[in-house]
Amino acid sequence: MARVELRQLRYFVAVAEELNFGRAAERLLIAGPSLSQQIKALERDLGVRLFDRDRRSVSLTPAGAALLPDTRALLERAADLERRAGRLSGSQPVRLGYVNWLPPDLASRTAAVARVHLDAWVAPSHTQAARVADGSLDLAVCWVRTEDLERLGLRARLIGADRLYAVAKGTDTGEVAARDVDVLIDDDLTSWASWNEYGAELAQSVGAREVRISDGAVTGPAFFDHVRRCTRPVLNSPKGQTAPLPSDLVRREVVAPKVYWTWSLVRRASEDRAGVLATVDALCDGVGDLGLHAPDAWLPTGDPHALPR
Repeated sequence: MARVELRQLRYFVAVAEELNFGRAAERLLIAGPSLSQQIKALERDLGVRLFDRDRRSVSLTPAGAALLPDTRALLERAADLERRAGRLSGSQPVRLGYVNWLPPDLASRTAAVARVHLDAWVAPSHTQAARVADGSLDLAVCWVRTEDLERLGLRARLIGADRLYAVAKGTDTGEVAARDVDVLIDDDLTSWASWNEYGAELAQSVGAREVRISDGAVTGPAFFDHVRRCTRPVLNSPKGQTAPLPSDLVRREVVAPKVYWTWSLVRRASEDRAGVLATVDALCDGVGDLGLHAPDAWLPTGDPHALPR
C-alpha cells in the first residue's frame, strides 16, 4: 500500500462532513479539482471507494462510513502527538481554528512569536467559538456576537472583514440597494446557524427578502443555481467571497447600506499564556476598522466591532 498522508485524511473528513466537493474545497482553502484528485488518490491507495458521487450528489459508501470514525480518531491522535511534542520541547503550539477565512500572511506575522498549529477540524463559527471556550482550541477566527462572548467567557479582537456583494443574472453590474436583494436562509441549523441569524436580521433591518432553502447551497456551485432561479440579485455569503463566477452571472456591489461581515479572533477571557496573547497581538495589531465605522456601513446588532449606537 502506498503511503497515506494526514493531509489526505483531513480532506476525506471534510468531504464526508460537507457531502459536497465544492463546499469542502472552500472550507479547506484549496481548488476543487485538486481536492477531487486527492480523494481519488486516497481511494486508490486504500483500495476502497470512499464516496459514491454523480453530478448532483455525494454520499459515503459503506466503506467510507466505516472508516470515518477511525480517521477522525487518527487525526486527533496526530494533533495530540504534536501538542505533546511541543510541551516536551518547551514550545507548546498555539492551536488555531477557523471557519473558511484566514489572514493570507498568518505564517509570516506569527513566526517570531509562536508555533501556530492550524486545527484540522474546520467547523462553523458557533462550533469554533465553543471549542475555544472548552479548551479544545486556544484561538479561533470566527463570527461572534457580544452575547456569545459573554455567555462563553471569551474575548474578541477584529482580525478581518468581508464586504458582501450580490450575484445576479444578466449583464447589469451596477450597484444594487440592499433592500432589493434576496438572502438565502438554509434549514440546516447545524451548519448555517451563524449565517441564518445574520441573514434574517439583515432582511428585517434593510427590507431584503428571505428565500428559504434546504440544500445547503448558501455557498458552493449550487448557490449559482439558486441565483439563476431567483428574480432578484442574491447576497453572497462570506464563504463564497473568492469563488469564481460562471460566465452567465455578474457581481453587483450592495449599497444603502454597505453590508459587512466581521471576522473575530477569539480567546478565553482567562487566557494568560504569553504565546497565545502574543499571537493575538501579532495578528490583530494594525488591522484598523476596515470600513466598518463608515456612516453607510451595516453590521448586525451585537457585533463586537460596531460603534455604540
